[in-house]
Parts: sequence; C-alpha cells; structure tokens
Amino acid sequence: MTRFRPCIDLHAGQVKQIVGGTLGSTTSELKTNFVSSHGAAYFAKLYRDNDLTGAHVIMLGPGNTEAAREALAAWPSGLQVGGGITDANAREWIEAGAEKVIITSYLFPEGRFSQERLDAVLAALDGDKSKLVIDLSCRRKGDDSWFVAMNKWQTITDMEVNQESISRLEPYCSEFLIHAADNEGLQRGVDEKLVQRLAEWCSIPVTYAGGGRNLDDLEAVKRLSGGKVDLTIGSALDCFGGNGVRLEECVEWNRRQE
Repeated sequence: MTRFRPCIDLHAGQVKQIVGGTLGSTTSELKTNFVSSHGAAYFAKLYRDNDLTGAHVIMLGPGNTEAAREALAAWPSGLQVGGGITDANAREWIEAGAEKVIITSYLFPEGRFSQERLDAVLAALDGDKSKLVIDLSCRRKGDDSWFVAMNKWQTITDMEVNQESISRLEPYCSEFLIHAADNEGLQRGVDEKLVQRLAEWCSIPVTYAGGGRNLDDLEAVKRLSGGKVDLTIGSALDCFGGNGVRLEECVEWNRRQE
C-alpha cells in the first residue's frame, strides 16, 4: 500500500527545503526553497499527532545534531534519522530515540561500496536489521540507469541501483530510502521510470523522494508501483511554504488507503 511519508531536512540547524542538486555548492549557489521559523521538534509533533509514521530526519552537513535530537525527543521511536551515521554512532542514535538509522555515504569510502562497513554498522545494532535503512539516493545516467550518489549527492559512487544491488543489500536492512537527486526540490514531478523499477526490484519497503508535487503524484506512484513504493513530498507541502498540496490532504489520502 503506497503511503505519503513526511520528512524533516536539517541544514545548519534549521528545517529547510533545498534543491538537492545544489547541496555541494558554495553558500551563494545553494538554492533553498524554504527555511522554517519552527524547529525540528515542531514538525516531529505535527507528524506524531497525524500518525504519519516512517518519517525521515536527514542531517545535511554539520551543525544539525542538536536539532535532530530535539525531533527524536518530541517523538521517541517515531522517526528515522540519517546523515553522518556510522558504526561508531548508530547505536547512540537508536538510544537517543530514533526508530531506525539511515546510512549512505559511510558505506562508500572513496566512492566504492564497502561490505565491511555495512557489516560493522549492523554489528553495532546487534545484528538487528529492523533498525537499519539503507539510503540509495541516486543520480541518473542516461535514459535507464541510476548510480548511488553520496556526499550531499555530489559524488557518484561505483554502485548502480539495479536488481543486482538491491538483492545484494536487502538481507542487511529493513527498508530503502531513495532520493532521485536530480528531481529533489524542483517540484517537476517524480522520476516515473525509477519508481517503476524500484517496484520491480524491491521486496522490502522502499520510499521514493524527489519531485513530488501533489496528490496526483501520490496516485501516480501508487499506480506505477502497484502500491509497493511510498512517496515523500517536501517543498510542495504547505507546511514547507509550498502551494502544491496541504499536509492535511496527504494525511487524509493515507487514511483512504487503509
């Protein structure tokens, strides 16, 4: 069953919506769609009160630890947290109240996938893969291929997102989070081909993010994936300054799916 899933993106300690492809840019080139006057805990409570489970809190660079901890304190065991997660701090974030931790860049030292590092993160979680989400956020190469992107989506790794890599990683995690970095923050619609492929490749829960604009996109993801892929909408939401869709409409959409 396709669900709407919300997010809390943190940059320099504030809740923001950023054009994903510009994250590695200098401050003058960084394109920001929205900066909230509310802290992370406000959004955590908003999602909690509306029973919006499976939300991810992403720390985009340094200076976000305190804000992420505030969000987790507002909804213990209700949020997933990612950004800078390693084998050294994964358990610490679970103990701080995260339902699950999300890893990406740590798995790709110098842009190459490391099974050793994945094993180390899982060991830090006592082998409990239900606590682990693998982020395979990616950038498109050509018409029908995508490669995992790390370091704020600026470095392309050696891992193609395909049936082989998905099958290789599924035994180690409980779900995938996949941003289409080229679509992120642009509100131009989802990468339909990627959504279709994810539904074909994945046998565990997967959340797609990038380009979601409105309820029509939720319906499209549901149709394209046969209800197997969830959708995150960020910049288009009214609570993030958008005018594409209201959060309460997404909440009601979820309720109708049940």
